[in-house]
Amino acid sequence: MRRKRLIWQFYPPFLLIILIALLAVTWVFSQSLSRFYKQETQRGLEAQATIVADQVTGFLLTDDEQPLDILSKRLGKKSGTRLTVILPDGRVVADSEHAPVKMDNHTSRPEIRAAMRGETGVAIRFSHTLQQEMMYVALPVIANQEIIGCTRAALPIATIADTLQAVLYPVVSSGLAIALVAALISLWLSRRISRPLDEMKQGAQRFAGGDLEGRLPDYRNEEMGGLADAMNRMASQLDERIQMVMRQRNEQEAVLASMVEGVLAVDREEKILRINQAAADLLDLEPETVIGRNIQETICKPDVQNFIIQALQSHTRIECSMTLFLHGEERFLQGHGTPLRDASGQEIGALIVLHDLTKLQHLENIRRDFVANVSHELKTPITAIKGSVETLQHGAMDEAESAQRFLEIIARQSDRLNAIIEDLLALSRIEQEEESSGIERELTDLNGLLQCAVQACQVKAREKQVSLEVSCPEALTANLNAPLLEQALVNLLDNAIKYSEPEGKVRITAEAQPAGQLTVTVQDWGSGIPREHLSRLFERFYRVDKARSRKLGGTGLGLAIVKHIVQAHKGQILVDSTPGEGSTFTIQLPQ
Repeated sequence: MRRKRLIWQFYPPFLLIILIALLAVTWVFSQSLSRFYKQETQRGLEAQATIVADQVTGFLLTDDEQPLDILSKRLGKKSGTRLTVILPDGRVVADSEHAPVKMDNHTSRPEIRAAMRGETGVAIRFSHTLQQEMMYVALPVIANQEIIGCTRAALPIATIADTLQAVLYPVVSSGLAIALVAALISLWLSRRISRPLDEMKQGAQRFAGGDLEGRLPDYRNEEMGGLADAMNRMASQLDERIQMVMRQRNEQEAVLASMVEGVLAVDREEKILRINQAAADLLDLEPETVIGRNIQETICKPDVQNFIIQALQSHTRIECSMTLFLHGEERFLQGHGTPLRDASGQEIGALIVLHDLTKLQHLENIRRDFVANVSHELKTPITAIKGSVETLQHGAMDEAESAQRFLEIIARQSDRLNAIIEDLLALSRIEQEEESSGIERELTDLNGLLQCAVQACQVKAREKQVSLEVSCPEALTANLNAPLLEQALVNLLDNAIKYSEPEGKVRITAEAQPAGQLTVTVQDWGSGIPREHLSRLFERFYRVDKARSRKLGGTGLGLAIVKHIVQAHKGQILVDSTPGEGSTFTIQLPQ
């Protein structure tokens, strides 16, 4: 239903009341005036009829009718009234407007009958003689206590109506003027009442739209002013509460967004209520598109779906381990599910927290591999040394050639043990310096540093007939720890030489980048590294080809040392390799 404005609910009733009151007053006034004027006219006619009766009494006693007619015409002309004299038998003997002989007998006239009974007769009817509405007043003419006739005075009703109209016209005109003024006043009053309400409506619409800073004006009257003050206080309180809710919501959103754990809230109908970015990343979802949707539609991980359903069905805390595959990678998750309750303690769903244990699992695998590898690396030379010693103890010492061969084995394996221990100590020392106050740095000439690293590997390169090339600007300098970076470059060059073909080539390049970084690249064209080994290449004791690595004399810790030296310089190391085409190791350092 269409709503009406308040002014149209106030103004038309006011206007209708004014018009009804005006019409009622006009009608009562006109009726009263008409009645009063008719009464006054009747009294006037009675007075004229009385005067005429006194003058015609003598003529009626003498039966002289001619003077009666002349007298009635003369008096009627002077008074402007029709005067008539009627005998008791109803015959008209005198009339001021018409010839008596041509007039009908008036015995049947009601005013004549009343007059003949000695009463005052009054009647209003249409006159066939004059062809208009007339008021008649008849009085008896009494002589010697006997009614000898009657006199009648008459006046046209049209004259009375004209007089009434002349009187009512100014009254009605004044009433209409008063009604117009009253209508304008009522319109002004209606607008004065409705305008503050319109302003309050607009203010309430602004409040509903979120604009709570504006305020309603202060009205003078008690009711409107009190309502405006109440609405202003309401807006102020709403603004404070909304700001508080927004702050709390922003804090909650910030907490959820900052959490590394995935948080997921679902209701009893298995619809997603809230999800943070960490959970969306773990489940490969878009947070904006899944709110309010069923988990069966959005989460394509059966293990996660089953765990959420179990959490909804359970009234206690539950845990579960899950393994997912996301973008081709294996992810290990630990899920915790608890009932989700509202402020009254009623269960409304479940809260799921997902912990990504992939890195921990990876570190655990690295730890197990490290323990296995270090045990294997240490066990191999120890077993060789122990076997050689036992052989010597069982008589091999008496054979000079055999004793010499076993002593060489013992010396070689001892050197290998020493190299492993030295590398482990170097790793430990680098980690301790990195965790404490950091490594010491100084401004270093990069070209000289690269030349020193190349000279340290020159002997092995000549033995394998591998050429070493250096490309570095003469004036290139950087703030770094020269001995540590030289050790890292020596390890990279040593590996490049080992896995290069005879008469091959190894290139070491240093250059400054526009972003304020320094890059040092060691490139070879050797056997290369399969792609599946690149992610674990810098783990301790990790070998791509274990048999070949041990045969070439590696400890399995060279690249791990390189990685930690680069990290100690706040840099990173990258590797790109293609089997059969060679490898490129790139060190990126802040210059």
